[in-house]
Amino acid sequence: MQVPRSDIRHIAIEGVIGAGKTTFAQMLSERLGARLVLERFEENPFLPKFYEDPEHYAFQTQIFFLLSRYKQQQDLFQADLFHDFLISDYIFEKDKIFAYLTLADEELKLYETLLGAIERNIPTPDLVVYLQCSVERLMDNIRHRARKMEENISEDYIRDLNEAYNYYFFRYRATPLLIVKATDIDFVGNKDDFEDLLAQILRPNKAPVEYYNPVRRK
Repeated sequence: MQVPRSDIRHIAIEGVIGAGKTTFAQMLSERLGARLVLERFEENPFLPKFYEDPEHYAFQTQIFFLLSRYKQQQDLFQADLFHDFLISDYIFEKDKIFAYLTLADEELKLYETLLGAIERNIPTPDLVVYLQCSVERLMDNIRHRARKMEENISEDYIRDLNEAYNYYFFRYRATPLLIVKATDIDFVGNKDDFEDLLAQILRPNKAPVEYYNPVRRK
């Protein structure tokens, strides 16, 4: 199927752990023939320890992610002559959501000092797609994919994180934003769900903030 014409080129997919943002970014990249940039969470040596003991490993985990995301975002400035689209499964600003949720006051001050020194000149997406899910759906997805490092993720943590994401994106105005009610759609197993969401993403003349609440097919 032909890709619709669109002035959107750089698309960032966001969502809480388990929302399906990486899977959707991969599918979108394949469909559009796009350059794909994925967050390399598996390279963070502190992340499994954080899920086991958040109080003691939050700061190390956060600083590693901050610097890793910064380096990856800087690489996006390199010209790409082979792809019309760029798809990523995160935005750099998401780092603040986790920092404000997990860091102690003194750690947060140090984090903000470092962030202020490096956050300039981060590439801005043409569109951010926020996959908004219920806590129940997120926990089901986490259990289904059965990553060993996520075995100790608690429902309370996902609930707090989900609330923090909702708070952040309901006030987000840095780029055009599409908030997708993703709890009841299956863009992986249902081709129509995927194509409908793709059409919403590439539709021209978007408002600064739009909401997409798919209608379930009988």
